[in-house]
Amino acid sequence: MPLITLEPCTFALFGALGDLALRKLFPALYQLDRAGLLHADTRIIGLARDEGDQAQHLAFIEKNLRGYIPDSQIDSTSLDSFFTRVSWLKMDFLDASDYPALADLAGTNQTLVAYFATPASVYGGICENLAAVGLDENTRVVLEKPIGHDLGSSRRVNDAVAKFFPENRVYRIDHYLGKETVQNLIALRFANSLFETQWNHHHISHVEITVAEKVGIEGRWGYFDQAGQLRDMIQNHLLQLLCLIAMDPPSDLSADSIRDEKVKVLKALAPIGVEQIGQLVVRGQYIAGSSEGRPVPGYLEEENSNTQSDTETYVALRADIRNWRWSGVPFYLRTGKRLPSKLSQIVIHFKEPPHYIFAPEQRALMSNRLIIRLQPDEGISLQVMTKDQGLDKGMQLRAGPLNLNFSDTYRSSRVPDAYERLLLEVMRGNQNLFVRKDEIEAAWLWCDQLIDGWKRLGDSPRPYAAGTWGPMSAMALITRDGRSWYGDI
Repeated sequence: MPLITLEPCTFALFGALGDLALRKLFPALYQLDRAGLLHADTRIIGLARDEGDQAQHLAFIEKNLRGYIPDSQIDSTSLDSFFTRVSWLKMDFLDASDYPALADLAGTNQTLVAYFATPASVYGGICENLAAVGLDENTRVVLEKPIGHDLGSSRRVNDAVAKFFPENRVYRIDHYLGKETVQNLIALRFANSLFETQWNHHHISHVEITVAEKVGIEGRWGYFDQAGQLRDMIQNHLLQLLCLIAMDPPSDLSADSIRDEKVKVLKALAPIGVEQIGQLVVRGQYIAGSSEGRPVPGYLEEENSNTQSDTETYVALRADIRNWRWSGVPFYLRTGKRLPSKLSQIVIHFKEPPHYIFAPEQRALMSNRLIIRLQPDEGISLQVMTKDQGLDKGMQLRAGPLNLNFSDTYRSSRVPDAYERLLLEVMRGNQNLFVRKDEIEAAWLWCDQLIDGWKRLGDSPRPYAAGTWGPMSAMALITRDGRSWYGDI
């Protein structure tokens, strides 16, 4: 029997035929149902402007479920059970006259979860229309990123939602926060004195956060060229990871206690002025190269591209946190498209012992590292130094990992997708894994200075060949400090 029990709810999915809904949300809902984690009376309403009857839409959703879920986890019995929950409603999200039908279908006897898998520009309009038919009293609204493209637009979106829904019923999604390994960061740090007592500038040399993608823009040119890698990845995903690594212990595990500590980190980030951007920030744009042995086009050669675009597809930067815990400890962040591998990891580099007693030629080996992998294989690895075995080895050292690989360690359990956890927490009414308004604003405030600095400098992205680890200046960014990116080959 599942350990988590839920009250019944109605899950209204706005944008139910979009890529996000088909690729992530419906598969997550199916897996929750298959695991017995949905209340028997929970219903799902798909909402879209597309013509077609319910049978056609459900057939299309089933086709996509079979495409995105492994064959071993999908069967006709489970699908039939899942689709008994699903109904369909054609509607124009900005047409108030379409909402009475939703109110009739949803009813008022249970919580409504309204998931906005739509552009942020319509969030306010949807909220206004929900309120007009009385669907604002017992409703939780879920907002997908990006919420705005800068601080001003973000505030406008959030203010439009706040007119109708208080902060405690607004759930802003960052899917990285639903990953099993990210959740384990809190347990790893605060349940283990081995780490928490060492988690400061006395013992940690530097921190790396890498989120690398092998793919290009995958047909998202219209959105991505307006956003760029800084807005698309740094402002939300990487800064959220930085906050979880750097925050002080919360007073408890309540949502606001955790988010209070994350906001403190964002506010403590040292500003990067125009005169520092050249030394501390690198932006790049991929050119033609190869991926998995096949030639791939450059960013400006992608289908429907703007050949004059100066949008960055890569960002590397050094961030410094101005507080006692992290004084003098650099955080190196990098993310990009068309890199050699799909990889998300955090590497904590611990300082060397102050006095070295082993053979001098082995000193280069001395570095304990904690490696936290978010993808592709979620897990945690601690690199430690041990004596090499053998009578002839003396005190020759070797570096070796202590590994916790979730898929290997918990063989009986499927590692859930991040969206499964996030949807479950929305239904529970738990905001721990969601981003508060002041977090969004603090992150935008810090990123806006970089965007403004690039504009003032007329800074153009550096080219890097597809299939490489980014521009050479990204290597210089870290080697300038006498360090190197972990794992690059």
